[in-house]
Amino acid sequence: MRRLTLPAAAGLALLAGCSAFKPGVEVTALVGSALSDVCNQTAERLTRDQQRLADGTVIGLRCRAMGSGDVVTEVVEAARAVHNGSRSADDPTIPTLISLDGDLEQDQLQYLVQQIAPNADWIPSTTDSPAFASSPMVLMTTADLADGLNDLENPYTALTTASTHRELAPGSAALPIRFVHTAPTRSNSGLQTLVSQYVAVSGKPAERLTLADVRANTGKVKAIQSKITRYGASTGGLAKAMVQNGPFWASIASVYESSVVASNRSRPAGQSPYVAIYPKATFTSTMRLILPTGPWVSEQEREAVQVLSDYMLKPAVQELVADIGLRPANSAVTASQILPSNGVDPKARYEALRSPRPEVVQAMIQAWLVAAKKSSRVALVVDSSGSMQGAKLAAVQSSLMRYLSQIGVNDTVALIDFDSRIQKPVVVDGSDAGQQRGQAFLSGLKADGGTHLHDAVLAGRNWLKQTGKQEEILAVVVLTDGRDQGSTTTLSTLQEELRRSGFEGDDRIAVFSVGYGDAGAFDASTLQALADGNGGDYLQGTPDTIRSLLNNLQLSF
Repeated sequence: MRRLTLPAAAGLALLAGCSAFKPGVEVTALVGSALSDVCNQTAERLTRDQQRLADGTVIGLRCRAMGSGDVVTEVVEAARAVHNGSRSADDPTIPTLISLDGDLEQDQLQYLVQQIAPNADWIPSTTDSPAFASSPMVLMTTADLADGLNDLENPYTALTTASTHRELAPGSAALPIRFVHTAPTRSNSGLQTLVSQYVAVSGKPAERLTLADVRANTGKVKAIQSKITRYGASTGGLAKAMVQNGPFWASIASVYESSVVASNRSRPAGQSPYVAIYPKATFTSTMRLILPTGPWVSEQEREAVQVLSDYMLKPAVQELVADIGLRPANSAVTASQILPSNGVDPKARYEALRSPRPEVVQAMIQAWLVAAKKSSRVALVVDSSGSMQGAKLAAVQSSLMRYLSQIGVNDTVALIDFDSRIQKPVVVDGSDAGQQRGQAFLSGLKADGGTHLHDAVLAGRNWLKQTGKQEEILAVVVLTDGRDQGSTTTLSTLQEELRRSGFEGDDRIAVFSVGYGDAGAFDASTLQALADGNGGDYLQGTPDTIRSLLNNLQLSF
């Protein structure tokens, strides 16, 4: 399988139109996260334009969006289930239109589905799938650091040895290089970044890379990965975090060109603009309209998808593509946001990287997981106060069981149970003994007592200061359904302590907070402040969503 972690099942679903609109045939679209807004806007527009089949049947569109790696996993699992008879080919939730955020992912999807049905061509090749939009992979940095990166023959090769921007260019600031990109296991931009690094350090074209090249160059890729601040599930989310937290948090991000556009359009007044650096060889990130031909696609649906694809290449929809900073496939439509004022180059020239053989890409993912990825150490602080009783605690226990089962081979998690007391950390890793300790911890959780939230967060931070290493991603993750009651640590004292161990110093300990349960029961403003002030994210979850929330959060580490 391409993915060594299970996908988040969550995605945005939208039924085209209002309750009065009742299409005769509905296209189920599953798209990469870059096209989420465009797909939903297209669905709304379709209610007005009412595209029809040759017999007059009205076409509707339902969209879901998720990371491209998750799209690949979901389609592969659906194809396998239909092939072995465990799922009906008439299941309307199986996508009849697919789009991925780059050709690399489509090649992976085609390869994996062909392994299920070798004699069938259920997923067309990239050459048989019309382009819809594109957004080349770039390195995003601040304007004052851009010249040093622009002058480099190969930025990724330079990142194997340089530790400061001054080492990249003598005229640059002596700022440590801090790098971010998404996790290649589930994100297209992360996977393209990883492949680009192997291409750069090997000195070979992507399509000529071999399994031996992966083995020979993983050490150099690991050197690049050592500069990572953290990973993530969302390319746009990392770009926003970079804008919010500044260059001491991350000075370089590997993102889509459209993420630079969005960052400059939303950055606070007075903040230095961001600039896209186009490597001499990079991925174009062509987003195509993929029309599967598997047995789950009926003849009527196939016709509907073809009509819809033609519609989506017309100027009205292609202008939606341009509005969010993507490059439209229809050459008659101007890429209206690809402007120097948005930090990007409308005339950018680069060599478009091709895909390595699928088995080589699989080897890169595996090498990243076991050898190249920056290791992490996370203090997972879990509220087990009396208000957590019932379904809330059960959902957390189940979700954390899955979280712990996916700990990387070089990663460490300390589980800290708190209510009115702060329990000693239970250290879990990927070993059998570590997993047994984690299971014992979860089965022993009981909901009672109060909520010494401040004391618990500080305990997690202190454990990281005592045990953490500079070569690790360090983070506190606190999950609570309540407000602090009875801590000896005041909020102001906690915030000052976290500031001292944050990204302005050497510890670089992040804080991620999860408000759990009914809104209003937990102190959202405090949880938000703890995350915003310490380079993390604030999230809200319920018993229904906590599993996917934690699954996505884990990609940061």
